[in-house]
Amino acid sequence: MTTRSSIQGLKGHVGETVQVHAWLQDKSGKGKIQFLKIRDGSGFVQATVFKGDVSEDVFEAAKRLTQEQAITVTGEVRADDRAPGGVELSVRDVVTISENHGEYPITPKEHGIEFLMDHRHLWLRHRRPWAIMRVRDCVQRGVVEFFHGEGFVRFDAPFFTPNAAEGTTELFEIDLFGEDKAYLSQTGQLHAEAGAFAFGKVYTFGPTFRAEKSKTRRHLLEFWMVEPEVVPSNHVENMALQERFVSFLVRKVLAECQAELELLGRDVSKLAGAAEGHYPRVTYTDALEIIRRHIEDKDLPENVQDDVQPVEWGDDLGAPHETILGHHFDRPVIIEQYPVGVKAFYMQPNPENPKVALCDDMIAPEGYGEIIGGSERIHDYDLLKARIEDEGLPLEAFDWYLDLRRTGSMPHAGFGMGLERVIAWITGIDHIREAIPFPRMLSRMRP
Repeated sequence: MTTRSSIQGLKGHVGETVQVHAWLQDKSGKGKIQFLKIRDGSGFVQATVFKGDVSEDVFEAAKRLTQEQAITVTGEVRADDRAPGGVELSVRDVVTISENHGEYPITPKEHGIEFLMDHRHLWLRHRRPWAIMRVRDCVQRGVVEFFHGEGFVRFDAPFFTPNAAEGTTELFEIDLFGEDKAYLSQTGQLHAEAGAFAFGKVYTFGPTFRAEKSKTRRHLLEFWMVEPEVVPSNHVENMALQERFVSFLVRKVLAECQAELELLGRDVSKLAGAAEGHYPRVTYTDALEIIRRHIEDKDLPENVQDDVQPVEWGDDLGAPHETILGHHFDRPVIIEQYPVGVKAFYMQPNPENPKVALCDDMIAPEGYGEIIGGSERIHDYDLLKARIEDEGLPLEAFDWYLDLRRTGSMPHAGFGMGLERVIAWITGIDHIREAIPFPRMLSRMRP
């Protein structure tokens, strides 16, 4: 009986005859030979059909195959160091599983990105998105592996929320049957804090929503966030956790996705520093000086305009400034202690300098910008209440959040990591839209 194998498993069957259920990605050939490039979801392999090795019917069937046709291929597995994956198939039989209806729209020729995104449901079958989604899967598995290894409990936050966590202008409003309003959650953090007071260490992991009218390569309307919260914890411990987490994810991808990164043409040497750890910590104030020197010396990355201006103390960093900081270091850099005025109401002010918060952003190298934002949370009831009032937020919407400080409060900290931004950086892709299966953007809601 012929062994059934995935393409990924072919290396374990060299010299054997196996059966593979697959799709035809592309084919070429002439005369007495046909080269079938096939895929099965686990990988890609070339299946070679020699006329002398098969019946006339099988050879003619191979010649008639069309792109993305579903087939069963039977053949001998041969080692070939020149081939991707190190093996090829010498075909003995090809059986058509189904006939295609119409022409497959994504041909081997060049297509524009908008065309490919219009056909995203089909483009996912191709090598580039296949490799990116495999890295995404690896990172997602790494998230769960890391936090459970550190003793965290996964804690699910709701998608519907009655209030904003970081600004009402970035919320998608939902009409609750004409009787009330709710919003799609922009973060799981506030509910994760409740979980942390119950379990000590928790993390949320799921989709979040930001109603930002942005068309930059770093923004999506719907994206995935990882948000751990730890009680007790502080700002310094929080930064250390972030570094352990990101370096773990990079090491995991480098260990498990070599073939995918090679297919994407990723220069993995640029990830070496991130895998090692030892991320620099730089205060916001010192970061402004680094930015100023780069601008004065005209030492700017290619994608930063020459007319970029230095940052005035008290202003938030923009994308060009984050790119400059990422250019300055060979691994992620942690920028800490931003001015209180540019950060969220729940961030703990520094007792030694109340003008700045005990918070941080992790900036990825190579122009990928912020991948993590975190802070020590305000644990004092009176201070948190005052900050909510200072921001003009309704106290009744945050009564439950204040409850966490009324009884048994203690210092705690956490952060949020944007999954797609991390995937974009690790894979080296240009736009975050390729880091999620079906991107939701201002200009894109289908497929």
